[in-house]
Amino acid sequence: MDVIPAIDLLNGQCVRLYQGDYAQSQVFDENPVAVARQWAEQGATWVHLVDLDGAKAGHPVNQQAIAAIVRSVDVPVQVGGGLRDRQSVADLLALGVRRVILGTVAVEQPELVQTLCQEFPGQIVVGIDARNGKVATRGWLETSEVEAVALAQQMATLGAAAIIYTDIHRDGTMQGPNREALRELAEAISIPVIASGGVSSITDLLNLLALEPRGVSGAIVGRALYTGDIVLPEAIRAVGNGRWQDVPPDLGSSMFA
Repeated sequence: MDVIPAIDLLNGQCVRLYQGDYAQSQVFDENPVAVARQWAEQGATWVHLVDLDGAKAGHPVNQQAIAAIVRSVDVPVQVGGGLRDRQSVADLLALGVRRVILGTVAVEQPELVQTLCQEFPGQIVVGIDARNGKVATRGWLETSEVEAVALAQQMATLGAAAIIYTDIHRDGTMQGPNREALRELAEAISIPVIASGGVSSITDLLNLLALEPRGVSGAIVGRALYTGDIVLPEAIRAVGNGRWQDVPPDLGSSMFA
């Protein structure tokens, strides 16, 4: 299982939110490029970026930071936040981003998702962020009446490469992921599911590993990496894919602990 470190960008800085609340943000580092490089050096196989300003504005905002991160690391980067038209997607892919994550448009413009999946095969991931099983949109500021499982099934038929599922009530809380919701989602579709939100320990990752046969292929980890509750090379050793064999011992501790 892939352990994927997350970098949330707000005003060009690396932050974490609590349950998606922009008013409850904590700055962990003013240099997201250095953070991305650290995760790559510690063995990450992917880096997950969220343009929080973009999610709120409805269009990408932190392209400069994203481009700098892509240039600075030798692992693939996936990006979400504010991607609501073809040009925004194409522009990010042109920067060297490997995969883009669509959220709001999956609910509001599913035909656009289908078009993009056909134009950029294997590079379109759909992020499903849910409150009580209902999909949230527009930077988590609104909650729709769309059921998360139903949306995942629709996106799978349209050609999405994977689904990233976030339980908003768990995000940033360090309370563990919503395994029941993940199991239900993974069993309902045939494409990979990546868990996001609430992962606070290697035990949480091991619990998710039990869902890998059902289609949960990875876990995005945020706050726990920055607090030192999870040390990335140790997590990779415990649950799966990574480049940790090449990581020097002195890089095995969190830079934020």
